[in-house]
Amino acid sequence: MDTTTQHIEKQAQLFKALGHPSRLRMVHFLKGGARCVCELQELIGSDMSTVSRHLSVLKNAKIVKDEKKGTNVYYSLALPCLSAFLECTYDTPFRRKCCVESMGIANGNQEVEG
Repeated sequence: MDTTTQHIEKQAQLFKALGHPSRLRMVHFLKGGARCVCELQELIGSDMSTVSRHLSVLKNAKIVKDEKKGTNVYYSLALPCLSAFLECTYDTPFRRKCCVESMGIANGNQEVEG
C-alpha cells in the first residue's frame, strides 16, 4: 500500500468515527476541554458500555486521548484542528470565512457559481 493510500485509509477511519451523532456530540463537548467519562455518559444519556465503545472508536481514530487521574479517566481532543473544521461545517461553503478567503471573495454574502 503506497503512502497516499495509507493516508486516505486513515482519513476514512477518522470520518467514519465522526459519523455517529453520539460520537460527534462528544467531540463537540470536548472542544471545551478535558472531560470525565461520567460527564460524557451524562451528555450522551447512554449506559457506560455504550459510551466506552464510542470513546474507543474515537481513540482508535486518534481523535481523542485519555488520561487517568486517580480513579477517573478524562478524555480530550487529540486533534485540536478538528474544532476549526467542525466550525467550518456549520454553514454553507460560500458563507464560511475560511472558504470565502480561500476563494478570494471580498464579501462573504456573495455566492459563487460553479
